Amino acid sequence: VNELALMSAKLNINVWEVIDAAATKPFGFMPFYPGPGLGGHCIPIDPFYLTWKAREYDFSTRFIELAGEVNQNMPYYCRSRVSQALNHGSGKSLSGSSILVLGVAYKADISDMRESPAVKLIELLDNAGAEVSYHDPHVPQFEEHGHSRTSAPLQPEAYDAVVIATAHSGIDYAKLVEEAALVVDLRNAIGRRGIVSDRVWKL
Repeated sequence: VNELALMSAKLNINVWEVIDAAATKPFGFMPFYPGPGLGGHCIPIDPFYLTWKAREYDFSTRFIELAGEVNQNMPYYCRSRVSQALNHGSGKSLSGSSILVLGVAYKADISDMRESPAVKLIELLDNAGAEVSYHDPHVPQFEEHGHSRTSAPLQPEAYDAVVIATAHSGIDYAKLVEEAALVVDLRNAIGRRGIVSDRVWKL
């Protein structure tokens, strides 16, 4: 589904609308949703155990490896999307911009950060010269490459852009859109609530 999101962006099609339309099929369809990458203790790792085992039997698991490659590249695409949003939405460069990453847990409403794509995204934004903070009500602080990070207060108006990396349900997204200069929504948290704004950029 992440590959479908990348293709949809090229075709200028809203992937979230495509998934919602497909989900109206009364049988035989389960919706999956794109995002900044895969996290957790199993899906990003366990399939590669199977790949390793299959090689012992001279079997190539091409789809597993391809899916892993697509998913591992999503934080890089998301960094580019943030850069596009800042450039075209605010006339600003990613370098020197202040960015609040909203949510660092690997999925909504938990504190588990194992393999969280948000951590990689923060690293990429940092490396691009942005001033990056994060807010996560479930993760008050975390260590990354020996550096400690602490959750900042949720003050969207204090940043050039807010990037929704994990869509925690306790966030008031309508208020967020009202107060933020620019929002890059990587989880469709805004669209899912029927909020429309020209300050919101989607995955």
